Amino acid sequence: MKIKWIWILLIPLLAGCLDFHLEQAEIPLAPVAEILDLEASVYEPAIIIEDSFAPEEQSSSYQLLIEEVKTDNDEIELSLEDISARERIGLTEEAIEEMKKKQRGLYHFDRINASEQQLYVELLTIMEEYGSGIAISTTDPLVIEKVFQCVLNDKPGIFYVVGYRYTKYTLGEITKKITFTATYSIGETEKRNRQLKIDAYVERCLGGMPAGADEYQKVKYIYEYLINNTEYDAMAEDNQNICSVFLRGRSVCQGYAKATQYLLNEVGIPATLVMGKVIASGEGHAWNIVKVDGDYYHVDTTFGDASYISEGSHEPTGTANIWHNTIWPINYDYLLVTTAQIEKSHKIEPIVPLAEASALRNNYFIREGLFFSAVDEEKLQVLFNREYEAGNPYITIKCADLQVFNEMMEYLINQQNIFRFLINNDGIIRYVEMEDQLSISFWL
Repeated sequence: MKIKWIWILLIPLLAGCLDFHLEQAEIPLAPVAEILDLEASVYEPAIIIEDSFAPEEQSSSYQLLIEEVKTDNDEIELSLEDISARERIGLTEEAIEEMKKKQRGLYHFDRINASEQQLYVELLTIMEEYGSGIAISTTDPLVIEKVFQCVLNDKPGIFYVVGYRYTKYTLGEITKKITFTATYSIGETEKRNRQLKIDAYVERCLGGMPAGADEYQKVKYIYEYLINNTEYDAMAEDNQNICSVFLRGRSVCQGYAKATQYLLNEVGIPATLVMGKVIASGEGHAWNIVKVDGDYYHVDTTFGDASYISEGSHEPTGTANIWHNTIWPINYDYLLVTTAQIEKSHKIEPIVPLAEASALRNNYFIREGLFFSAVDEEKLQVLFNREYEAGNPYITIKCADLQVFNEMMEYLINQQNIFRFLINNDGIIRYVEMEDQLSISFWL
């Protein structure tokens, strides 16, 4: 049997959003590594020859380590040691079947095949139990990559895993077995300590949710709470997981999205992570798809936060030069929206088929009476009066299509009818128009 050091892969982060797409690059053998010739009839466990990898808090890349064990033995199979290692962390046949039942209803788990679901449970158990060198049920590295990301997309509570490594056992060009080890950013004691702090944040957050809130109101509350208590910060520690939001109050898109998902799941709202890009900049991005009253909607808490917009490169068009430092704290254009609407600014890059979100009944603007299918003077007056009475500093209206948007701009801005609805105006209109979102906002 020959043991060979094969390659190291670096997985870059895109604009703070994690992407596990792999590009293989073979590197020379390290000078200290030896190739050992063992008797072909003797099966030996792999010798780990790489140094341990501990990523820094603000690492700009993730590391995937791969080992290959070449053998002349055609009888590679799970050894008693392999079976014992699996059983020690709970990977018995009975436990695996029970674990599968518990995963049902999770977005990515439900959309992968039976063999991938088997691997999903294995990887999840290894991660949760801090397992190392555990034999798994696939010999395909691409399947490992896919299922690993599916687990992380379904499980925002796995905040302590930052990558993985695996060992391949091969006969000629055929891979006969793979063992898997997750890469952890913290130890089990620190994991427990952080979980206690996360639990305290969740209790504090959800404790303020209005009694009797329906599903729409729960999503809206969590969207607003996270935006009001989080600042967008590309340099935030732990910015790829929920700790950055729940423990530090500063994060990037992946932290926002995972925190949103975590809280929604806590109140019984199905939600998962969606990966893709911001069309305008090409930056990697993450947000959520959620299920409310039986319908799917997209939610992007990051885009809803003015601190993200004020970073500079994310500024929308048509801002009337008043965006910076004066924008409202919450942008509702990304709360419970359709696929067609999110695709105006986001490129979706799903791992599994993504549900089409076409429902409108729980869209923020429709639920709040801010949606217009035509210019309606009476409705505008009622809305402006309502917002003044509530003491709100601004009002945002959404138009059904571009024609209605242009008609509303003509009526309110070009014809200056906006002054009919403003109280104590000084002859100056302060507004933001966002044509791509078909919305117009006015300061009151």
